[in-house]
Amino acid sequence: MIVMKFGGTSVGSADRIQSVAQVVRANLHRNPVVVVSAHSKVTDMLISLAKRAVRGQVDIDEVRDRHLGILADLGLKPSIVEKLLGELEVLLKGISLVKELTPRTLDYVLSFGERMSVRTVTAAFEKAGLASTAVDAFDLGLITDSSFGSAAPLPEADNIISWNVKRFEKLPVVTGYIGKNKDGDITTLGRNGSDYTAAIIGAACGAEEIQIWSDVDGVCSADPGIVKEAHSIDEMSFDEASELAYYGGRIHPATLVPAVKKEIPIRLKNTWQPDNPGTLIRAKAPVRGIVKSVVYKEDLFMIELLSTRMLQHHGFMARIFEVFSRYGIVIDMIATSEVSVSLTVDSDRNLEPAIRDLESIADVKVEGGKAIVCVVGEGIRNHPGVPAQVFGALHAAGIGVQMISQSAMNINIAFLVNNDQIGPAVRALHSTFFGTPAPAVAEKA
Repeated sequence: MIVMKFGGTSVGSADRIQSVAQVVRANLHRNPVVVVSAHSKVTDMLISLAKRAVRGQVDIDEVRDRHLGILADLGLKPSIVEKLLGELEVLLKGISLVKELTPRTLDYVLSFGERMSVRTVTAAFEKAGLASTAVDAFDLGLITDSSFGSAAPLPEADNIISWNVKRFEKLPVVTGYIGKNKDGDITTLGRNGSDYTAAIIGAACGAEEIQIWSDVDGVCSADPGIVKEAHSIDEMSFDEASELAYYGGRIHPATLVPAVKKEIPIRLKNTWQPDNPGTLIRAKAPVRGIVKSVVYKEDLFMIELLSTRMLQHHGFMARIFEVFSRYGIVIDMIATSEVSVSLTVDSDRNLEPAIRDLESIADVKVEGGKAIVCVVGEGIRNHPGVPAQVFGALHAAGIGVQMISQSAMNINIAFLVNNDQIGPAVRALHSTFFGTPAPAVAEKA
């Protein structure tokens, strides 16, 4: 048994859904469970609808036209999604009346993308001769906690999912991204959480393989939009993939957790080139070369805290972390000295009140427009000269580094630069470790 997850672009049009049907048909002998995302751009549309509803504006024409257009192109009836469209409109009218959008209500709104998509895809499969049944993930047994917007599955979900999957005589086509808590409220697993859904189902059922299908060939040695010579990576370890996910790799970071626990391999494949083997992620992978990939995470904020009270004073760091915890702010990178702390966060959400609280214990400076660039590879731990190569390449390209971090596993080296230095930094490092040409000096934005 395998799990095949198809992202928004893979189910973003009638032609693409028909291509997905062909891919699934070719894998029927492996007893697949199919997981699908919302049609591309629909989740953003739903977020916009919810926000407009708070202001008293209710108009679902954009979402309705998107879904009915795909159904028409597939030669299918509008009735497949009309009931859900009506439910969505009623919900938005309720939001407009109370003029409030809670995290719980937003999750409810966002769930319509996957719920309509799975019914459209299933109907298309049936028309193509694939006996299929649409399944909402919560009806499969995906029970979560109540962390709306970033819910996690409860331990008992595994046994329920495993039992339910075995009951289906037809091919199950399951909603990604969504679940329900024990109170029956719909929850979402976080943005791009359909990958997570696939891993949860795969782990629960002891799948042979979890496949994540999108519109690119697996993981590349760098962003092809920056380095045209970037190449696909055949295999990588869970540890390498975890680092890449955190620093902007194409797989959802939480996806790896259920797979790692059960040592189930994850394969990243291209829906438009199904014969391409893609990238295989497994517990252990051959160490070839030093670096597997150069990745980056942009649009970060750097926060600098300076206080002489840090000197020989216990509890100072605890106070800093308590502030960030209170406001739900996640720290990406951190560096400390005797009297200062520098750290990065990826959003300005709740940042203003957090800074006000921090100013009671330190002088605080915030700068936006920052990026983390990271080289990842298990070969790094066996080559002590890698830091010299990294920073030598950056020096030659005229790039100033503002913060430095290295993982305890010694499989990555990360550093902070300005957003406009991402391209020059990535190209310089790719040239150093993979032999592609790189400009001698940093480019201007």
